Amino acid sequence: MLHRSLPFAALIFAAGLQAESWLRFRGPNGTGVAQRKTVEKPSLEDNLLWKTPLPPGHSSPIVAADKIYLTAVEQERLYTLALDRETGRILWRREAPRPRRSTMHEQNSPASGTPAGDGENVYVFFGDYGLLAYGPDGGERWRVPLGPFVNIRGMAASPIVVGDKLIVTLDDDSGHSALLALDSASGREIWRADRAEFRKSFSIPAVYRTENGPAQLLVPGSFSLSSYSLETGAEVWRAGGFCWQPKAVPMLDAARVYFNCQGAGPDANAGQYPEHADAIERFDGNGDGLLSEAEFYARRRSKFFEYDFNRNGHLEKDEWDFFRARMATRPGVFAVRLGGKGDVSATHVEWVVERPMGNVPSPLLYDGVIYSIRNAGILSSIDAASGKIVKQGRLPEAMGAYYASPVAAGGRIYFLDLDGALTVVRVGAQWEVVHTLQLNEGAKATPAIAGGRLYVRTRKNLYCFGE
Repeated sequence: MLHRSLPFAALIFAAGLQAESWLRFRGPNGTGVAQRKTVEKPSLEDNLLWKTPLPPGHSSPIVAADKIYLTAVEQERLYTLALDRETGRILWRREAPRPRRSTMHEQNSPASGTPAGDGENVYVFFGDYGLLAYGPDGGERWRVPLGPFVNIRGMAASPIVVGDKLIVTLDDDSGHSALLALDSASGREIWRADRAEFRKSFSIPAVYRTENGPAQLLVPGSFSLSSYSLETGAEVWRAGGFCWQPKAVPMLDAARVYFNCQGAGPDANAGQYPEHADAIERFDGNGDGLLSEAEFYARRRSKFFEYDFNRNGHLEKDEWDFFRARMATRPGVFAVRLGGKGDVSATHVEWVVERPMGNVPSPLLYDGVIYSIRNAGILSSIDAASGKIVKQGRLPEAMGAYYASPVAAGGRIYFLDLDGALTVVRVGAQWEVVHTLQLNEGAKATPAIAGGRLYVRTRKNLYCFGE
């Protein structure tokens, strides 16, 4: 571990910043925007405070009180780690049970879910076990086994804490998807919202606090965005017509919720895919009354496994219907007016930017402008009120793939590509690149900003930058 000695006055100043936290994926309500500015030009020579080697993992760091928490996998074992916020020293690590080894995408990790904090305790989710809660000293408070899950790409759910509730979205291909609320003190289930119609997704809820009613949870899912009562788990409203596998965290302002969703479709031939009964009649070459992989559309055959959810070798009606729906969906960035009851698809969808705008990273909303990064370092700025694309260009020294989501503070946005290029952009519809630091270590985790410090996790290390 590398760290630099701080003057005594600086230590006192840093201690006063302990209240500034980053308690979930992308910080306050998933916005990615910190209250206090951080370093404008991160540098290994000028403002690196410490660097700590870490085991592998894709989870993003969170910052709570005097600690940093993240998860990792080492020699097939799952761990939760706590680091000292001031020095980067690893304070404790706790192993989670791992009763199974789930199938997952080569770009995923058994330690992808970002922890959540309540300012004192930390909560973690592992797809190969479930949920665990630890106190600040590493003492286990409770554990709740969940699963197994059916997700060929692997689970990557990140919990959030809202008041006394721990919330986690458990969408997979099992037909038992759910939104789950637990008592954060005991792990007791408070409510479970049935989402059986939804298939795998990787998004994390955002909280919408209404003026005259109870708080709501905004949760993207297959083809839709739903709002649930925080108190009861009852669905309040839903907007549909979106794409099939959301990954981005919703963003809110006073009027709208925005979210990004990419994936296959729309397919030019979507209207030609018949109902299930007609498909059997037309394509069932061996007459067994089933639609097998060999009888599936040739140009879609390589993706047969994406729809055969129960792995029985043929597509049943619900699986075929999902395929048809997926082929008809549209990718893009969507704006939905907040409020309403029931199905608001026809009344509350205000605009759609129907073009690729990034797959894994969540966009960032800052002062009325949405920033969306995609592979090859293509950055777009979108006017949040109208949906108009204002500027699109490349980050010239960071043209890799993007998995980390952007974060912002003090009029600057921080982008991290897969190769470890950390780019700083000046905010504004006509954004400008300020600085790029090449860490050259591969990175998928989203940075955290708290107390004027920038925390960046790469494949090998956790870096802390600060003045």
